[in-house]
Amino acid sequence: MAFESLSERLQNALKMFRGNGKLTEEDLKAPMREVRMALLEADVNFKVVKDFVAKVKERAVGEAIGEGLNPHQQIIKIVNEELIELLGGTQSKLTVAPKPPTVIMLVGLQGAGKTTTAGKLANYLKRKHKKPLLVAGDVYRPAAITQLQVLGEQLNVPVFTLGDKVSPVEIAQKAMEKAHSLACDTVIIDTAGRLHINEELMEELRNIKGAVHPQEILLVVDAMTGQDAVTVAESFDKELGIDGLIVTKLDGDARGGAVLSVKAVTGKPVKLIGLGEKLDALEPFHPDRMASRILGMGDILTLVEKIQSTTDLAKALEMEKKLRKDEFTLEQFLDQMQQVKKLGSLETILGLIPGMGGISQKLKEANVDEKEFDRIEAIIRSMTKKERQKPEIINGSRRKRIAAGCGMRVQDVNKLLKNFEESKKMMKRMQGMAKFASKGGFKLPFGR
Repeated sequence: MAFESLSERLQNALKMFRGNGKLTEEDLKAPMREVRMALLEADVNFKVVKDFVAKVKERAVGEAIGEGLNPHQQIIKIVNEELIELLGGTQSKLTVAPKPPTVIMLVGLQGAGKTTTAGKLANYLKRKHKKPLLVAGDVYRPAAITQLQVLGEQLNVPVFTLGDKVSPVEIAQKAMEKAHSLACDTVIIDTAGRLHINEELMEELRNIKGAVHPQEILLVVDAMTGQDAVTVAESFDKELGIDGLIVTKLDGDARGGAVLSVKAVTGKPVKLIGLGEKLDALEPFHPDRMASRILGMGDILTLVEKIQSTTDLAKALEMEKKLRKDEFTLEQFLDQMQQVKKLGSLETILGLIPGMGGISQKLKEANVDEKEFDRIEAIIRSMTKKERQKPEIINGSRRKRIAAGCGMRVQDVNKLLKNFEESKKMMKRMQGMAKFASKGGFKLPFGR
């Protein structure tokens, strides 16, 4: 994730606080210097860092330690609260038109990922039981029109296009008529970008805005551009007026400063974030949850939501029955593994569990390969139905055939079968978690 380095440095800085009395200015000196450097290296705006450190110091010096807290916990509490405020305070939801359709206009520079984001947004809204219409308004890049049509086909979402010979303003206007005829309640307009901000681009966007009066003008920015993303946001807001941002590629090696700086610098909230390439890798931005992730406190609420949205309750209950009767087979194991994969990468899942964020780095150092999932799947699919249901019948000759069938070694098949019994126990725990989450009664033995 983008904040991996920042997260580690902040956590190390905050561990420097010890003792039981009130925090003094001297206590804060070294740790806050580390906090300052960590934020600057994460590409957070200099003035934002200065104000953040000043606020934390002002609140921490001489403040009575809260009941049941030590200085370390007290400073984490203060830093967490100030981080939440810096990130926008509360979640900023998408505005919905009082009378459909709601019009969302995506703007931004070329290469920020607008077209892909349009598809992700349509998928996100579809999961929220909305009926979106994608509009191909980038007439200067024919590939963008084709890309949007392909995305629409994958998502089973209608795409409106008049080709690349019609003005974007006319396309937007005609799209509104199409939305009414198809009974679509949301219109997502993909607009053209440029390599840099210019008057021609802004004039065109202003004309589209004047023609369809969007409820949301969302600027799509790439997290990996760092402070440039904030500069772009300021320019677009000044020239066009934006309602919020969608930050893409927040799962990459970016320093993430854009997300930490943008609200404080522009006053505009981050509304959605992209955390991967898949079409379901777009999620609402929650300042409190992001602050929690950065400080290594996890994000249980997002994990629960992921489980709820990806778990098939009927399958979960059937699985639980099988587990109780000790009838868990390799066939069910494969099915359950696919459910887990839907939650996202191992690194993403660990980052949501309190205290587990740092483990993802250890897994990288240990060369733990997430493609192991694919290898296990290949081995199981190389088995017959009977072998998957009754793994105990897999003798030496069957193991050789299975290995040859999937291009693996016999040792790989042996390893899978050897670990299968232990995996049963793990699957029982995971299945129980999914069941409770699906019923809204998810509980873990630790708090947020």
